[in-house]
Amino acid sequence: MKYFHKPSPEESEKVPPGQHLAKGFPVLTYGETPQVSIENWEFKVWGLVKPAIFKWSDFLALPQHEFTADFHCVTHWSKLDVKWTGIKVTDFMSLLEVEPKAAHIMQHCYGGYTTNIELNDFLKPENFFAIKLFGEPLSAEHGGPIRLVIPHLYAWKSAKWINGLEFLETEKLGFWEENGYHRRGEPWAQERYSS
Repeated sequence: MKYFHKPSPEESEKVPPGQHLAKGFPVLTYGETPQVSIENWEFKVWGLVKPAIFKWSDFLALPQHEFTADFHCVTHWSKLDVKWTGIKVTDFMSLLEVEPKAAHIMQHCYGGYTTNIELNDFLKPENFFAIKLFGEPLSAEHGGPIRLVIPHLYAWKSAKWINGLEFLETEKLGFWEENGYHRRGEPWAQERYSS
C-alpha cells in the first residue's frame, strides 16, 4: 500500500511545491514522546511579558472552536483538511500583558524541544492550540495533551507538547533552526533549510 500520493488536479492548488499527500497522519518525532497528565500539565509565559503560569483548567475556560486546516511537513508530505478542536491563539493572548518591544517568541515544550516564531506570525487569527484531533483528545504521539498549530508554516513550527512561551526582543533560534532548518519555514516558498 502506498502511504503517499500525488495531489489530484482539484487538490493541487492546496498543496505547496514539492509535497505529496499522506493517506494517514504520519508521526515524526525527535527523541522520546513525553507523557504528560492533564493534572500535572502547566503552561508558563516569561521574558518580555508579565510572568504567568496556566493550568489545564485555565485553557479549557477559554472559548473552544472547530478548525479545519491543511498541514504541511518539511519532509515533503501534506495532509489536507485536518479537523481540530482548540483555543485561538488570539484568545489566549488576551490574557497576557506583553511588552511593546517583544517581537519574537521561543516555543518551549515538554521533552526540551524548542522552535522560534516571529510574534507577527504567531498572532495570525488562524493559529490555535489544539486539544482534539478529528474529535478525539489529542494523543501524546500527535503532541497531546495540547500542541500549537500554525497552518501557514511547516509543521515543525506547530510545536507538540508545548508548555511555554518566552517573549523576546530579538530572534533566537530553536532546535531545528540551529540544526540547519529555515528560521521561518513558509511552505509555499519552500523555506525548508537555511541558506
